[in-house]
Parts: sequence; C-alpha cells; structure tokens
Amino acid sequence: MGRSAAFFDLDKTVIAKSSALAFGRPFYRDGLITRRDVVKSAYAQLMFRLGGTDEHTMARTRDYLAALCKGWPVEQVRQIVAETLHELINPYVYAEAAALIMEHQAAGRDVVLVSASGEEMVRPIGELLGVTDVIATRMTVRDGRYSGEVEFYAAGPSKVEAVSELATARGYDLADSYAYSDSYSDRPLLECVGHPSVVNPDRQLRKLASENAWPVLEFRHPIPLGRRLRERPAVPVAAAALGVGVGVAIGIAWYGRHRRTRAAATA
Repeated sequence: MGRSAAFFDLDKTVIAKSSALAFGRPFYRDGLITRRDVVKSAYAQLMFRLGGTDEHTMARTRDYLAALCKGWPVEQVRQIVAETLHELINPYVYAEAAALIMEHQAAGRDVVLVSASGEEMVRPIGELLGVTDVIATRMTVRDGRYSGEVEFYAAGPSKVEAVSELATARGYDLADSYAYSDSYSDRPLLECVGHPSVVNPDRQLRKLASENAWPVLEFRHPIPLGRRLRERPAVPVAAAALGVGVGVAIGIAWYGRHRRTRAAATA
C-alpha cells in the first residue's frame, strides 16, 4: 500500500471567505483594478454562482480572470498578499479545518491545498497553515507581468489531473487518501479519493453526499492563529461532522460599507 494524502479545497472549506474576495480591497487600493472592473467582476461572480460547474462557464471565468490580471506586476501582487495576509486571511481560518489539517499531518499524511485561486495567494495561505504543497491556478508571466494567459486553471477535472500527477510522483494511494470541499464543482476531486467529505455543503452537494454516504462536516468557528493554538482542545473535529478577480466586486462593496460605517461612528 502506498502513502496517503489529504486534499483540501481552500475557499469556504479551510477559510470562511473567498481568498480572491479577501484581497480585493488592497488590489483596488493599489490600483490593480478599477471601478469598471467592479462591474465586470460582479457579473463574473454571478455567472460562476449560477453555473460554475459546467465546462463552458469555467472556461469563461478562466478567460475573464486572465484578461483582468493582464499587465499586473507579479511582484506587486506578491507584496500585497504578504502585507495583508495576517489581517485578511488569518482571522478567517476555520478552527475545525486547522485542527483537521494537523490531525492528518500527525497521522503522517501529506496535506495539499487545491484551489482555483492564484498560486501567489494560495501558497502563502498554505504557509500560514503549515502546508507546503499546493495545487493552484498559474498565470503565464512574461517580463515580470501577467501576460493575460493561463498556464494552468485549477478547477473541475483539472484539479483531478493535477492530483493524479502528484499522486504518481509521490506514490500516494488515492484509494486511501482524503478530500474535502464545499463546492459541487469539486465532485471529480471528491470522487477520485477513497475518503471524501463535504464541508458546509449547499443543497446540490449535500444531496450528492447523501447519495454516496459521504461524511458531512460543518465548520463554524473561524479563529485567528493565536487563539487556535491556545484553544485547540475546545474545538473537537469529530463534532464538526473560487482565481484572482472572482469576488472582487463584493470585497470592494464591503470595504465601502465598512468605511462609511466607521466614518459615521466617528462623526
């Protein structure tokens, strides 16, 4: 029997928000996106939510993200993520997910984050969680800037292809491996391992889990790292039974409301 691994989707599975949404505010602040992009991003978000599991919608989302990011300096994106990671991501990591990741690691399994978000976001989030292996969307880079092309889009069946390649290279036994996701679009990922679990599922995914007798986990406690370390025994996992650009519009809208609320409070 080969080694086993645990594959975790990121958004709404490990963290309680969209990673792209989380970084929308500093992207807007630093001029990477404009007000016009807000409208286009809102449309892309709506289309993904309405039909994000079909191949055509995934392809449109991929192409939109590539066009949105075209010309962005890669180093600027990395710097923004590094500077805002602890403020925008750390408080929203589910305590149940963090504990489950640690349990898999303690059992000797490799843990892999598998996300459609950009690698420049996903890898630092992985490091925050003590996870070094990630499968994420990779944009083509030329002369230090995104070219407007996607080298690898980590969504749907493409996730399974990357997982299978990693399993072959590492000697993982997928029949003895685990996968966790909140999204029906990750059905191929869940079906490729012997121990799939759904996290905070919507109706469609919950129905699929019921049909296949998959465990349904409810993660409800996003807690910052410091508190997770102090309070870990109080969050028993057993009781717990989206690339760059998608969600940006919602993030900016939230930021606008947040600033107005603060201004009103100090007036």
